[in-house]
Amino acid sequence: MRLIALKPDVFGAIASSLCVVHCLTTPLLFISHLYTPAGYETVPFWWKDLDFLFLAISFIAIYRATKTTSKNFMKYALRIGWIVLFTLILNEKMAWFAIPEILNYIAALSLASFHIYNLKYCQCDDENCCAN
Repeated sequence: MRLIALKPDVFGAIASSLCVVHCLTTPLLFISHLYTPAGYETVPFWWKDLDFLFLAISFIAIYRATKTTSKNFMKYALRIGWIVLFTLILNEKMAWFAIPEILNYIAALSLASFHIYNLKYCQCDDENCCAN
């Protein structure tokens, strides 16, 4: 937890990127289980819940990153990006609407991009620049 507080944008970008990797590998996991001798049709229970672990890490990272960013628009971009990703993942789990999976990838990659941009261009040099 202390590491997230020190480098929230690094952890946020990693969590968002791992979320994309997780989303991309899930179909491969389903396909590989079809060809096993036992013919499992479901993925392990913990695999399905990784989305929420990534969301929790991202939430903490965004909370910390918005405290140290020097640009107000980044606060909104990070928060809105997280809300969009959370809504899309929740919709996927609850099956409320049929939304293309590509939107999840775009939201997660956007969130990772926001963290990288914030890390590179929006950091405070002293304690006074972030006082709002």
